[in-house]
Amino acid sequence: PHPHPANRPPRNRTTPRHATPQTIAPTHPAPLTRTPPNMAPQQHATDHPQAISKIYGKHLSFESPQSPAVFTQGDWNPQTNLNLRSTHNALDGNAHEIVLTVSVEAKDGDKTLFLVELHQAGIFEVAGYGKEELEAIVGSFCPNILFPYARETIASMIQKGGFPEFVLQPINFDALYLQAKQQQQAQGATAEAH
Repeated sequence: PHPHPANRPPRNRTTPRHATPQTIAPTHPAPLTRTPPNMAPQQHATDHPQAISKIYGKHLSFESPQSPAVFTQGDWNPQTNLNLRSTHNALDGNAHEIVLTVSVEAKDGDKTLFLVELHQAGIFEVAGYGKEELEAIVGSFCPNILFPYARETIASMIQKGGFPEFVLQPINFDALYLQAKQQQQAQGATAEAH
C-alpha cells in the first residue's frame, strides 16, 4: 500500500542550470498587478510576459585604507553611508538591462574604514506595457528583484575584509521611485516657470 499523498515526504526538486528564464509573478508596483477591466487575468498574464533572463555582477570593489591599523586600535564607532541608484539600458527585442549600484562607506571621524561598491545587474524580458508602467517596472520592480543579490554580496565582502557582519536593511524601492518621479515633476515645473 502506498502512503496517503499528505503523508509522503516532500520531493527534492532542483532546477537545472540550463533552465529557461524564471517567470515573475509581480506583486508591485501597483500598475503591475492591475488587470485592465476589459481583459481577463489569464489574458493579462499572457499579453504582459515578464521573465528574468540573467542575474550577474558587473563591478565589485572593496577598499580598506586604514588596515591593518584599524584592527589593532581598539574601539571605534563608525558612521555608515549607503547610496543607491539604478540605470536602465534597453537591449534587443523586449530585453532590458537593469543595473543596481549600491555603495556602502564606513567612516570613523574623517577616516574611511571601508568602502564597498557593487553594480548588480540583471536582464529582464518585459513586453506589453505602456510607457508609465514600463518606467515603474525598470525603476522599482526590477531593482527590488536585484537587491537581495546585492545585499548578500556586500555583506560577504565586508566580512571577508575583516569587519563585523553588516546587514543592509530592506529598501522600499516603490517609495524611492515615486520620490524620484516627484522630484522630476517639480524640476520640470520650475523650468517651465522660468
